[in-house]
Amino acid sequence: MSSLALNPAPLPLWVRAVHAASRALGVFSAGMIALSVGVICHMVFVRAVLNQSSIWQTEFVTFCLIGATFLGAPYILLTRGHVNVDVVPLMAAPGLRRVLYIVGMLISLVFCAIFFKAAVPWWHEAWTSGSTTPSIWRVALWIPYLAVPVGMGLLCLQLLADLWLVITRRNHPFGLPPDERL
Repeated sequence: MSSLALNPAPLPLWVRAVHAASRALGVFSAGMIALSVGVICHMVFVRAVLNQSSIWQTEFVTFCLIGATFLGAPYILLTRGHVNVDVVPLMAAPGLRRVLYIVGMLISLVFCAIFFKAAVPWWHEAWTSGSTTPSIWRVALWIPYLAVPVGMGLLCLQLLADLWLVITRRNHPFGLPPDERL
């Protein structure tokens, strides 16, 4: 039996809400990627078969894929889908593993919070100024820019939720049980 038993108590509402929002944005991001594939196919058809120029497709796909990246980041963190090199945590004792996890999460949280803090005024300026793209399509830039503060804000909340789960011993650091070592 592990010396670090997981707390079986139900998760608090705020953690469940963050997880649900991360899942919802993950599904939305996947939809944005699928829509981008469809738009690229449309663009190829319009250009190759109809011999017409594409007006909005390139910008649409670019904004969708960037938006999917930012909006999907909390889901990737929730599911541990990110690239993770866990050689050091696997070699570390459970106490050190916990410290490494907490320090790493705090560094990530500070970075994401700074990114979020910088993204909000950037989005707000586009919103208040009515900025648009210089193309014929003239997309209002606040729409694609909104993905950055929303994604980074939820990523901060997901980092806090994951950190809280480890601190309260509801999850193991790095998802590695304490008895798993190299």
